[in-house]
Amino acid sequence: MLFATELMGAVVYDSASSYVGRVREFFIEPADAPNRVSHFLISRGRFQPLVAHYDQVSSIAPGRLDLNVSERGLSTYQPNEGWLAVQKDLLDQQIIDTSGRKVVRVNDVDLAEFRTNAHVELRVAQVDVGVPGAVRRLLQGIAPSGLVRKLQSKLPQRSIRWEFVNLIEPDPLRRVKLRITHEKLEDLHPADLAEMMEELSAAERQGIIASLDEETAAAVLAELDERLTTQIVERLDPEKAADIIEEMAPDAAADLLADLPKETSEELLEEMPNLEASEVRGLLAFDPSTAGGMMNTEFAFVSESISRDEVLDWLRKQDFNLEQLDTIVLLDTLGHFAGTVPIARILLAVPEQHMTELRTDPLVSITADSSEKDVFELFDKYNLRMLTVLDNDRRPIGVVTVDDVVSRLVNV
Repeated sequence: MLFATELMGAVVYDSASSYVGRVREFFIEPADAPNRVSHFLISRGRFQPLVAHYDQVSSIAPGRLDLNVSERGLSTYQPNEGWLAVQKDLLDQQIIDTSGRKVVRVNDVDLAEFRTNAHVELRVAQVDVGVPGAVRRLLQGIAPSGLVRKLQSKLPQRSIRWEFVNLIEPDPLRRVKLRITHEKLEDLHPADLAEMMEELSAAERQGIIASLDEETAAAVLAELDERLTTQIVERLDPEKAADIIEEMAPDAAADLLADLPKETSEELLEEMPNLEASEVRGLLAFDPSTAGGMMNTEFAFVSESISRDEVLDWLRKQDFNLEQLDTIVLLDTLGHFAGTVPIARILLAVPEQHMTELRTDPLVSITADSSEKDVFELFDKYNLRMLTVLDNDRRPIGVVTVDDVVSRLVNV
């Protein structure tokens, strides 16, 4: 194992053992190989720097690099945005540890050696985010590498395997060039990703949101602090922002748009499909501190007269968020509120049982103009997980869920 700090400043010799210069930087070319060191930048004082390709290296040791070609066989250095610079882009930079679900700072990079008949390759094995890497950085060029290794071997190790690293690159174009994918981030829980993003700069947050698909971005924005959410959305391209908001639950979308300047809010609503925009506009008409302002207009409702098996068959064909689906609202023949049935009761019921036999008592509901205080009291009194919101004709127009209540209480 070789450490990046041991390679920076290493003396370079060509195939005739003639001095060439010193390693100033080395690069990974993700489009070619995601973890292989592909090029070494060699500085030569006042002369133009050269670049050695990975297959031009015959041996590597702490502080020394030997080539299998003459100096004339090397290319002159030309900057390439598709190359990841280990020192510039990794050392001392923040990264996302997708395994540990946290933001950490890179102190050093561990490189594994792979030998072939003609050359030696270096591949990034892991990044060091612990004390040993910091010690190596501190003593770089001051103490012999053997002594530094002896000292750091006694310290607690803290490293992250390269496959769990997601680089934070705010420039969307460079993210594409570096092949930095969003797949690892999309596997994280939105709440974890939102928490990590709060530790980043505004530009870094913007870069991450822009790289995510609309559904994931919507879930993350719903978890972020309101102030940060509005900052991000205002800086997004209106079309991209509208696509993200369209993926949010109507109540979350309304809350977000209510925090934006009216001109921005109207522009985004114009970009959204008519049906989704109409739902959000309807919610924006309610006072935020009322049940109408808290409710979500997407909920499951069925006739009270149908059987348990009919409900399950219908649910299988719908596109509900299963993590949010907890209770079914019942309607009578006139479309009026007739009660609710928890999903657990439906699953445990016999096939022929009708919804009227499974509904909970008492029938608890609230009107859209009721205060949030009334909502909180009903949730507390009846230990609710969902509360149905009715219009003046006792028709269900939305539901308030327990996560809506918790979010509101946390922000009070």
